Amino acid sequence: MIIGITGGIASGKSTASNYLEDQGYPVVDADKIAKEIVEPNKPTLTQIAEHFGQGMLHEDGSLNREKLGSIVFQNEEARLTLNSIMHPAIRREMLFQADEYLKEGNQIVFLDIPLLFESKLTSIVDQTLLIYVPKEIQLERLMRRNGYSQEEALSRIASQMPINEKKKLANVTIDNSGSKEDLSIQLDKYLSNLRY
Repeated sequence: MIIGITGGIASGKSTASNYLEDQGYPVVDADKIAKEIVEPNKPTLTQIAEHFGQGMLHEDGSLNREKLGSIVFQNEEARLTLNSIMHPAIRREMLFQADEYLKEGNQIVFLDIPLLFESKLTSIVDQTLLIYVPKEIQLERLMRRNGYSQEEALSRIASQMPINEKKKLANVTIDNSGSKEDLSIQLDKYLSNLRY
């Protein structure tokens, strides 16, 4: 069984993923893969350089994230082009890793995908698990964690699908408004229900 785990910014998705890993479950992390596929000499990086120019690379052949970022954040067409290069490569690698874990005999594999619903990736998982917090808690945690002003934190939250929309789309929702211990207890309960 492949389970997509997602959340909103500062909702505790990474904490949940780390806990699941600590319990011995394989977790495939979309963000880690996104970094790996643009390492020097990887086909995805080559495609980016071919499309956006060799100027997107540092002298050592690594991706100049700042330079690429300045282009794609100002130009919607460039951002869509970058996504059309990155997203299929991320999806392929995630599925490859998940498949390897299943071949090794793991019954359950988690795919940690921050933009699971936004990227319309629900078709690649058997179930979606949302780590949820109400927007007020999300705002408070984000300001505390990143040192953002309220305005900065709100703009980061607004750049994602509203967490209450995600709640409507998820198969299972775990409310992470409490402590880390509360989250662990809820995850344990969820896992025991999955096994039987």
